[in-house]
Amino acid sequence: MNFIKNVFATVVGIFLFCVLSFFILIGIGAAFGSSEDEIKINDNSVIEIDLSKIVFDYAGQYKDESPLQTILAGKEKIGFIEVLNAIKNAKTDNKIKGISILNNQSLLGLAQSKELRNQLEDFKKSGKFVYAYANYFTQKEYYINSVANEVFVNPAGEVDLKGLGTEVLFFKNFQDKTGLKMEIIRHGKFKSAVEPFLAQEMSPENREQLTVLLNSIWKTIAEDIAKSRNITVAQLNTIADNLSARTPQMALEQKLVDKVAYEDEYHAFLKQKLKVLAKDDYEKVSITDYASKNAINVDDLTKDDIVAVIYAQGEINGGEGDVDYIGEGSINRSLKEAREDKDVKAIVLRVDSPGGNALTSELIWREIELTKKVKPVVVSMGNLAASGGYYIACGANAIFAEPTTITGSIGVFGMLPNMSEFATKMGINAEQVSTHKNSNGYSPFEPISDNYKTFALEGIETIYKTFVTRVATGRKMTFAQVDAIGQGRVWTGSDALKLGLVDKIGNLEAAIKHAATLGKSNSYRVENYPEYEKNFNEFLESLAGAKLYQSKEAILKEELGEENYLLIDNIRKMKKRKGVQAIMPFELIF
Repeated sequence: MNFIKNVFATVVGIFLFCVLSFFILIGIGAAFGSSEDEIKINDNSVIEIDLSKIVFDYAGQYKDESPLQTILAGKEKIGFIEVLNAIKNAKTDNKIKGISILNNQSLLGLAQSKELRNQLEDFKKSGKFVYAYANYFTQKEYYINSVANEVFVNPAGEVDLKGLGTEVLFFKNFQDKTGLKMEIIRHGKFKSAVEPFLAQEMSPENREQLTVLLNSIWKTIAEDIAKSRNITVAQLNTIADNLSARTPQMALEQKLVDKVAYEDEYHAFLKQKLKVLAKDDYEKVSITDYASKNAINVDDLTKDDIVAVIYAQGEINGGEGDVDYIGEGSINRSLKEAREDKDVKAIVLRVDSPGGNALTSELIWREIELTKKVKPVVVSMGNLAASGGYYIACGANAIFAEPTTITGSIGVFGMLPNMSEFATKMGINAEQVSTHKNSNGYSPFEPISDNYKTFALEGIETIYKTFVTRVATGRKMTFAQVDAIGQGRVWTGSDALKLGLVDKIGNLEAAIKHAATLGKSNSYRVENYPEYEKNFNEFLESLAGAKLYQSKEAILKEELGEENYLLIDNIRKMKKRKGVQAIMPFELIF
């Protein structure tokens, strides 16, 4: 038996050695081949924008990243912020003649889309061009592309401009019929995440909040498009009402596009603008390659003062955290490192989160309070800073938001699956034995007891009161004032400014400048945090697990479509949620 074990161990060892050798050889090849793959920016170049693989503001970095990890990661990790900086750099780069937005199908959120538009608008002030082409325009992509000097669409394409809407499914009758139900414990009449399990139709409060929210977002979108296309908001609303731009020709007649053309005709148009012969190709560089090339600003290296930007993006789940979810480990470690670094003069917390675990939110809030005693902390809100996302933001010295940032949702809820009625119908009986009255806790196979519900509601109320108190203290408001605009209700950045939940409308760059002013620094460089902790063993595991999962994820997206995949992804996220939740009541997809 020992002989067989030894043979098996030897075979496994040889296999692992071969795998590692394979990756090392790839690394050596990459190292020697790097000079050939070096990104070169030629004269008379056009930056080509396709952000289909850009999701997060911050692409992430890891502590003690091994050479093998670096090699396998490939080129510079590019996040949305690097894209914005690249466009800013291109404005004064003599080699860049303009920007082409080509069949862009991004995963950007509302605030990111607004920020990209603003950066492109600023780029145009240099006198350089921005042109856009798409086989078809989704509403979000048209919003982004409408900033261009001229907009092209394929003759067989379409332009989707119809306004904003939402649909909510209600499950109360389904629960009554099947016996499969959710026990809900909440505070906040607007905490509509749980409403579908309590009623069969939308409450007036929820309808009010959704109407106000959608109209506020649409106002920003419509005003931006109308300005870029030189039409009135009233005209745009009429187009949206009647779907008057649904075909390329109709979009042309409504002045939403400038030319109906095929992609080859679009490229021929660019050649003429660049004065390139029809038989030749024009010089182009992808936005990700250009951003990678310009990742390091040499001037910044001479500046001693630092503004630390700490990215908190994704759901708040606790633990170490990673690029796609927030944990107190990496965030609090980053806050501590920044406040103890004498060169860091101020800190910006960039929040893009729908919220999540209430306890983790409290732990991060506390670390921000400790940091504020040493250095100023400014919050920059991205697409979302709702519920737990607002919890971690509310104590900052100043809060910046985009007009379309979704924020607020000051409310708390608990949701417990219960299948006692279903179990009874199916002939299942659960029997319990215990030493004390409450020692068994909650069972999904038994009706929730009044005793348990009382204790659970007590916990919810305690967390809600703590949440409201944190906001009231941070925003210098009374408990009653916060409670009146809380109750789980969500607001846009524009409305949040009027209510006192944020201080200024502005992007990350504006927040950084304000932080530098508070830190009394006129000359500074920016350093990004966190560095996530993942040892080499975890990395190897990720090659077999997470990396494999990523490939499965790509397959699922391709086979099911983006919308259907999101349903599966939401179920996966729900399974990860533990404890009392302070999370946004719905997901907004633009």
